Amino acid sequence: MHPNPAFRADDRARHISFARDRAFGVLALSTDDAPLLSHVPFVLSEDGTEADLHLVRSNPIVRALKEPQTVRIAVSGPDGYISPDWYGIDDQVPTWNYVAVHLTGTLERCPQEELRGLLDRQSAYFEERLLPKPPWSADKMTPEALERMMRMIVPCRMRVEDIQGTWKLNQNKLDEVRLAAADHVESNGQGSEIAQLAALMRNT
Repeated sequence: MHPNPAFRADDRARHISFARDRAFGVLALSTDDAPLLSHVPFVLSEDGTEADLHLVRSNPIVRALKEPQTVRIAVSGPDGYISPDWYGIDDQVPTWNYVAVHLTGTLERCPQEELRGLLDRQSAYFEERLLPKPPWSADKMTPEALERMMRMIVPCRMRVEDIQGTWKLNQNKLDEVRLAAADHVESNGQGSEIAQLAALMRNT
Protein backbone atom coordinates (compact mmCIF):
# COMPACT_ATOMS: atom_id res chain seq x y z
CA MET A 1 0.00 0.00 0.00
CA HIS A 2 1.19 3.52 -0.79
CA PRO A 3 2.57 5.26 2.32
CA ASN A 4 1.02 8.66 1.49
CA PRO A 5 -2.18 8.98 3.61
CA ALA A 6 -3.72 11.14 0.86
CA PHE A 7 -4.11 7.96 -1.19
CA ARG A 8 -5.27 5.69 1.63
CA ALA A 9 -8.68 6.89 2.80
CA ASP A 10 -10.12 4.62 5.47
CA ASP A 11 -13.20 3.58 3.47
CA ARG A 12 -13.76 -0.09 4.19
CA ALA A 13 -17.10 -0.19 2.38
CA ARG A 14 -15.49 1.18 -0.80
CA HIS A 15 -12.63 -1.32 -0.59
CA ILE A 16 -15.06 -4.22 -0.12
CA SER A 17 -17.25 -3.11 -3.01
CA PHE A 18 -14.23 -2.81 -5.29
CA ALA A 19 -12.81 -6.23 -4.33
CA ARG A 20 -16.22 -7.96 -4.63
CA ASP A 21 -16.76 -6.46 -8.07
CA ARG A 22 -13.31 -7.41 -9.38
CA ALA A 23 -13.44 -10.87 -7.77
CA PHE A 24 -9.95 -11.72 -9.04
CA GLY A 25 -6.53 -11.16 -7.50
CA VAL A 26 -3.08 -12.45 -6.68
CA LEU A 27 -2.98 -14.78 -3.68
CA ALA A 28 0.36 -14.57 -1.83
CA LEU A 29 1.77 -16.90 0.83
CA SER A 30 5.15 -16.25 2.48
CA THR A 31 7.71 -19.05 2.57
CA ASP A 32 11.36 -19.42 3.55
CA ASP A 33 12.19 -18.99 -0.13
CA ALA A 34 10.33 -16.76 -2.58
CA PRO A 35 6.63 -16.10 -1.81
CA LEU A 36 4.12 -18.45 -3.41
CA LEU A 37 1.75 -16.61 -5.75
CA SER A 38 -1.41 -17.74 -7.48
CA HIS A 39 -3.88 -15.79 -9.63
CA VAL A 40 -7.35 -16.65 -8.35
CA PRO A 41 -11.00 -15.76 -8.81
CA PHE A 42 -12.81 -15.50 -5.48
CA VAL A 43 -16.21 -14.77 -3.97
CA LEU A 44 -16.08 -12.13 -1.24
CA SER A 45 -18.92 -11.98 1.28
CA GLU A 46 -20.99 -8.80 1.43
CA ASP A 47 -19.43 -7.78 4.75
CA GLY A 48 -15.92 -8.54 3.49
CA THR A 49 -15.12 -11.07 6.22
CA GLU A 50 -14.77 -14.22 4.05
CA ALA A 51 -13.40 -14.97 0.61
CA ASP A 52 -14.12 -18.37 -0.94
CA LEU A 53 -11.86 -19.67 -3.71
CA HIS A 54 -10.56 -22.87 -5.23
CA LEU A 55 -7.07 -24.00 -6.18
CA VAL A 56 -5.71 -26.71 -8.41
CA ARG A 57 -4.76 -29.65 -6.21
CA SER A 58 -1.14 -29.55 -7.47
CA ASN A 59 -0.71 -25.87 -6.47
CA PRO A 60 2.13 -25.52 -3.90
CA ILE A 61 -0.17 -23.35 -1.77
CA VAL A 62 -2.51 -26.33 -1.36
CA ARG A 63 0.38 -28.44 -0.09
CA ALA A 64 1.07 -25.73 2.51
CA LEU A 65 -2.50 -25.88 3.79
CA LYS A 66 -1.98 -28.84 6.10
CA GLU A 67 -2.75 -26.14 8.64
CA PRO A 68 -4.24 -22.64 8.17
CA GLN A 69 -1.85 -20.06 6.70
CA THR A 70 -1.65 -16.27 6.80
CA VAL A 71 -2.09 -14.97 3.25
CA ARG A 72 -2.88 -11.83 1.29
CA ILE A 73 -4.91 -11.29 -1.87
CA ALA A 74 -3.90 -8.24 -3.91
CA VAL A 75 -6.74 -6.97 -6.10
CA SER A 76 -5.66 -4.57 -8.84
CA GLY A 77 -7.80 -2.02 -10.64
CA PRO A 78 -7.21 0.55 -13.38
CA ASP A 79 -3.71 1.96 -13.65
CA GLY A 80 -1.81 4.33 -15.91
CA TYR A 81 1.27 6.47 -16.43
CA ILE A 82 0.97 10.20 -15.66
CA SER A 83 3.26 12.56 -17.58
CA PRO A 84 4.36 15.73 -15.73
CA ASP A 85 3.49 17.74 -18.84
CA TRP A 86 -0.19 16.92 -18.37
CA TYR A 87 -0.55 18.94 -15.16
CA GLY A 88 0.10 22.30 -16.80
CA ILE A 89 2.29 23.44 -13.89
CA ASP A 90 6.05 23.48 -13.36
CA ASP A 91 8.38 21.25 -11.36
CA GLN A 92 6.41 18.01 -11.47
CA VAL A 93 7.67 14.44 -11.89
CA PRO A 94 6.29 11.35 -13.63
CA THR A 95 4.11 9.02 -11.59
CA TRP A 96 1.73 6.11 -11.98
CA ASN A 97 -1.87 6.28 -10.82
CA TYR A 98 -3.64 3.10 -9.76
CA VAL A 99 -6.23 1.45 -7.56
CA ALA A 100 -5.43 -1.59 -5.42
CA VAL A 101 -7.05 -3.33 -2.47
CA HIS A 102 -5.30 -5.88 -0.25
CA LEU A 103 -7.19 -8.51 1.72
CA THR A 104 -5.18 -10.08 4.54
CA GLY A 105 -6.23 -13.03 6.65
CA THR A 106 -6.09 -16.75 7.27
CA LEU A 107 -6.57 -19.29 4.47
CA GLU A 108 -7.68 -22.84 5.19
CA ARG A 109 -8.71 -25.79 3.13
CA CYS A 110 -12.43 -26.62 3.23
CA PRO A 111 -14.08 -30.05 3.11
CA GLN A 112 -14.24 -31.34 -0.46
CA GLU A 113 -18.03 -31.62 -0.30
CA GLU A 114 -18.21 -27.80 -0.22
CA LEU A 115 -16.61 -27.53 -3.66
CA ARG A 116 -19.74 -27.88 -5.80
CA GLY A 117 -21.52 -25.10 -3.91
CA LEU A 118 -18.51 -22.81 -4.31
CA LEU A 119 -18.28 -23.48 -8.04
CA ASP A 120 -22.00 -22.83 -8.46
CA ARG A 121 -21.76 -19.51 -6.59
CA GLN A 122 -18.75 -18.38 -8.60
CA SER A 123 -20.19 -19.24 -12.00
CA ALA A 124 -23.58 -17.70 -11.12
CA TYR A 125 -21.88 -14.46 -10.05
CA PHE A 126 -20.02 -14.03 -13.34
CA GLU A 127 -22.73 -15.46 -15.61
CA GLU A 128 -25.24 -12.93 -14.28
CA ARG A 129 -23.08 -10.18 -15.79
CA LEU A 130 -23.57 -11.75 -19.23
CA LEU A 131 -27.35 -11.49 -19.25
CA PRO A 132 -29.41 -11.78 -21.39
CA LYS A 133 -27.24 -14.75 -22.38
CA PRO A 134 -28.75 -17.87 -20.77
CA PRO A 135 -26.52 -18.54 -17.75
CA TRP A 136 -24.11 -21.46 -17.87
CA SER A 137 -24.22 -23.86 -14.93
CA ALA A 138 -22.39 -27.04 -14.01
CA ASP A 139 -25.60 -28.94 -14.69
CA LYS A 140 -24.78 -28.61 -18.39
CA MET A 141 -21.82 -30.95 -17.91
CA THR A 142 -22.08 -34.72 -17.87
CA PRO A 143 -21.74 -36.06 -14.30
CA GLU A 144 -18.58 -37.96 -15.27
CA ALA A 145 -16.84 -34.89 -16.71
CA LEU A 146 -17.85 -32.73 -13.75
CA GLU A 147 -16.61 -35.30 -11.25
CA ARG A 148 -13.31 -35.59 -13.12
CA MET A 149 -12.82 -31.83 -13.04
CA MET A 150 -13.76 -31.52 -9.38
CA ARG A 151 -11.19 -34.12 -8.38
CA MET A 152 -8.47 -31.77 -9.68
CA ILE A 153 -9.35 -28.77 -7.47
CA VAL A 154 -9.91 -28.07 -3.78
CA PRO A 155 -12.12 -25.47 -2.04
CA CYS A 156 -10.55 -22.93 0.31
CA ARG A 157 -11.82 -20.17 2.56
CA MET A 158 -9.99 -17.05 3.65
CA ARG A 159 -11.03 -15.39 6.90
CA VAL A 160 -10.39 -11.74 6.09
CA GLU A 161 -8.91 -9.90 9.06
CA ASP A 162 -7.72 -6.68 7.43
CA ILE A 163 -8.59 -4.68 4.31
CA GLN A 164 -6.38 -1.88 3.02
CA GLY A 165 -6.79 0.15 -0.15
CA THR A 166 -4.81 2.59 -2.25
CA TRP A 167 -6.67 4.99 -4.56
CA LYS A 168 -3.83 6.99 -6.11
CA LEU A 169 -5.70 9.39 -8.37
CA ASN A 170 -3.82 12.72 -8.07
CA GLN A 171 -6.06 13.80 -5.21
CA ASN A 172 -2.98 15.50 -3.75
CA LYS A 173 -3.13 18.01 -6.64
CA LEU A 174 -5.38 21.02 -7.17
CA ASP A 175 -8.66 20.13 -8.85
CA GLU A 176 -7.83 21.86 -12.13
CA VAL A 177 -4.46 20.10 -12.27
CA ARG A 178 -5.97 16.68 -11.59
CA LEU A 179 -8.74 17.20 -14.13
CA ALA A 180 -6.26 18.29 -16.79
CA ALA A 181 -4.26 15.11 -16.21
CA ALA A 182 -7.46 13.03 -16.39
CA ASP A 183 -8.25 14.44 -19.84
CA HIS A 184 -4.82 13.40 -21.11
CA VAL A 185 -5.13 9.95 -19.53
CA GLU A 186 -8.35 9.38 -21.43
CA SER A 187 -7.04 10.67 -24.77
CA ASN A 188 -3.38 9.56 -24.70
CA GLY A 189 -2.93 7.35 -21.67
CA GLN A 190 -1.03 4.11 -21.40
CA GLY A 191 -1.85 1.49 -18.85
CA SER A 192 -4.85 -0.67 -18.04
CA GLU A 193 -8.51 0.44 -18.22
CA ILE A 194 -7.45 4.04 -18.81
CA ALA A 195 -11.00 5.31 -19.46
CA GLN A 196 -12.06 4.03 -16.06
CA LEU A 197 -8.92 5.49 -14.48
CA ALA A 198 -9.71 8.90 -15.99
CA ALA A 199 -13.27 8.70 -14.66
CA LEU A 200 -12.02 7.88 -11.16
CA MET A 201 -9.57 10.80 -11.32
CA ARG A 202 -12.40 13.16 -12.22
CA ASN A 203 -14.71 11.89 -9.49
CA THR A 204 -12.23 11.59 -6.63
